[in-house]
Amino acid sequence: MSDKKLTADFEVNKSMLDELFGVGINFDVAGREMVFGTHRAKLYFIDSFMSGELFEKLLIFFAKLEREDIQSISDAKRFAEAAVPYGEVIVQESIDQIAYSVMSGTLCLMLDTFGKEVLIIDVRNYPSRSIDEPSNDKVLRGARDGFIEALKPNICMIRRRIRDTNFRAERVTVGKKSKTDVALCYISGVADEAYVNKLKEKLQSLDIKALTLGHQSLAEALVPVKWYNPFPKFRYTERPDTAAASILEGSVAVLCDASPEVMILPCGIFDFLQEASDYYLPPFTGCYLRVLRHFVFLLTLVLTPTWYLLIDNPNLIPEWLEFIKITEKPIVPIIAQLFLVEFALDGLKLASLNTPDTLSNSLSVVGGLILGDFAVQIGFLTPEVIVYMAIVAIANFTQASYELGFAFKFMRMLMLLLTALFDLPGYIASYFIIALLIVSNNTVDGSRSYLYPLLPFNRKALSRLLFRLPARLADSDSGHDSKK
Repeated sequence: MSDKKLTADFEVNKSMLDELFGVGINFDVAGREMVFGTHRAKLYFIDSFMSGELFEKLLIFFAKLEREDIQSISDAKRFAEAAVPYGEVIVQESIDQIAYSVMSGTLCLMLDTFGKEVLIIDVRNYPSRSIDEPSNDKVLRGARDGFIEALKPNICMIRRRIRDTNFRAERVTVGKKSKTDVALCYISGVADEAYVNKLKEKLQSLDIKALTLGHQSLAEALVPVKWYNPFPKFRYTERPDTAAASILEGSVAVLCDASPEVMILPCGIFDFLQEASDYYLPPFTGCYLRVLRHFVFLLTLVLTPTWYLLIDNPNLIPEWLEFIKITEKPIVPIIAQLFLVEFALDGLKLASLNTPDTLSNSLSVVGGLILGDFAVQIGFLTPEVIVYMAIVAIANFTQASYELGFAFKFMRMLMLLLTALFDLPGYIASYFIIALLIVSNNTVDGSRSYLYPLLPFNRKALSRLLFRLPARLADSDSGHDSKK
């Protein structure tokens, strides 16, 4: 980045900024020339980012300034202090910083008495949707607000829940072209300061052009991707209460402008076991739902591989499980049916994403009735495959992380493949491969294990993740585990 600055000549500065912002070429970039008193002024702004009401009030105020008012205050800083009735105003002379500010939506005021300086006035108002409950992380009871695609309202929703003077929201600009605002939110004295500094330095040193995909682009830049390891390295949430609770426990929340999600760091596999709905119910009920969710979700990993192993080796089936046997010889091999339904379920998910709401019922009828029932009738699929894969598909939605759900899906397919190729040894070996992938998974914090608090073992932290504890017990050791 260059360190070019403005000159003392108003005409030269005007020509440079006109060319820089493409005034007259970009239809949404305005370069408005005005006269304040007897002095020439020029305002640069992007009209689609401008708050019309604030902008109009400022123009009326400036237009009423008398000649003597401006002549007596020729310095930009003194003018901002004495004659600009707005809180967020800074003095700037760097062309790069002026360009960044205007492209971010602020107003640039250049007056012929300011010399080498201009005023940057933050009167922007980004277009955004209303604050609604996240569609993929709902609760029966509790807060109904969710993050949106604007940075400041998202931080506001967290601050509403954490009224602590030690709460910090630090901004870092990432991307040479996009210059995306990224905010680090944490509580000083609770979060690990060394980890916060390390994360901040890592963000500042990222050498990427743009965060075109928001948090996903940021995640891939923070941690080198190992294509063969699908287990997620980051935990995301669209709920302000979840983000606030994690910050209170000592985590760092990373917010990215134009993204409705928050990245919570550091993250291990056990961090995905917590959900907001557990804490809006009494401890006993919340603990029951959490244990049930863990069991049902683990069932998605082992159900179909174990069933296939047993029907492929009938001698291993005990008498009380005789009903799982397939009575008729299938036309299509069972392993091929299982993989086919795995792919079909993902195909239906993709189709549902692109299906208009008015046609969603039709998709359900076609996908569930025709593809399912008719496939069984013609003998293409066996009823047992349909039943077990339906259980797996429904159970996969018992937790909110799509990344973890697909990781379990890929591991389930790996187990099926190894079991089909090597029978019982392949089935056993698949567990060791899954364990190896989990243990070797990299995190943003290289000093912390992906299996923490199991490795290294921390009984209190592990019990708090596995079970829903009463608030007084959970608060007694919160804010300490994230530092270890």
